[in-house]
Amino acid sequence: MTRRIVVLTAGLSQPSSTRLLADRLADAVTTQVSARGEAASVEVIELRELAHDLATTMTTGGMPTPAVEEARATVAGADALIAVTPVFAASYSGLFKMFVDVLDPEAIAGMPVLVAATAGTARHQLVLEHALRPLFSYLRAAVVPTGVFAATDDFGGPGSQDLGRRISRAAGELAAAVVSAGVAGFGPEASGRETGRGGGRGSEAEVTDFEDLLAGLGQ
Repeated sequence: MTRRIVVLTAGLSQPSSTRLLADRLADAVTTQVSARGEAASVEVIELRELAHDLATTMTTGGMPTPAVEEARATVAGADALIAVTPVFAASYSGLFKMFVDVLDPEAIAGMPVLVAATAGTARHQLVLEHALRPLFSYLRAAVVPTGVFAATDDFGGPGSQDLGRRISRAAGELAAAVVSAGVAGFGPEASGRETGRGGGRGSEAEVTDFEDLLAGLGQ
């Protein structure tokens, strides 16, 4: 079985530290999935290349261009998502948010997601917890516990070994979630979301009628 890993990267320059981090995460996840006896394919969506199409979509009543529709379908069909953004004004970039805003509200419900961010200094690292994790939790994605933040010094500097360890830990969590079809409590059974590789919808839990509950209390 081949698991589809989709990478969203919102770097604005070429090359960019955001894309570099995204590639390292994708490679680590692929390795971890393989170590669990399955294969993984990686598809990268460079949001920089969709900037014009996203602006057009947002200013035409949400009618997606063909390029945006293709990217939306790619994300919706993924088994897992790696989302990486640069930090601007203490939060994710506007380009990153524009793409999230045009996704179908149910597109990533129950999907395992690894969040990551890059910035010039470590002072921005809380963006993972105060911006990215709440954003994807709102969309009912299954965000893995470890997010990955990389400052400029983490690339080839004193923090490079720590960054490597964070990448490995986060990749292991995402790979485990993908191979087991979801993070505990957030999988397709919990969300009602169909998996991208033949999984079915979870059965709806039986709900006891409120009058029956009251009758039971009176006995």
